[in-house]
Amino acid sequence: MTGRVLVVDDILANVKLLEARLSAEYFHVLTAYSGEAALEVVQSERVDVVLLDVMMPGMDGFEVCRRLKTSTRTMHVPVVMVTALDQACDKVRASRPAPTTSLPSRWTTSLSSLASRIWPVSRRSTTK
Repeated sequence: MTGRVLVVDDILANVKLLEARLSAEYFHVLTAYSGEAALEVVQSERVDVVLLDVMMPGMDGFEVCRRLKTSTRTMHVPVVMVTALDQACDKVRASRPAPTTSLPSRWTTSLSSLASRIWPVSRRSTTK
């Protein structure tokens, strides 16, 4: 069984790029273009890992992560935050509630390493 990755970003090009790359690595990819849509997907679909953009209009990635980690239904789902934020206060904010890991927004320069970061996280989720 392949990992089911939910890609959440308000920028269509980012979602499509990640979807293509992860699909090529045999992940089943679900997509959402807002925080609200992401929460709907995790309530209706089995998701092994969420790849979540931080900077989105409306509900940002911090709030989505907080809601995922405080819900008994989704608290076990690993969250990988994608962020361009580098200020210390932003890093502290991103860690409460704690995402599983984070990636710098320059991940697009390192797509080959993306799957290697997500495989172990998605595997942990499917074994629960």
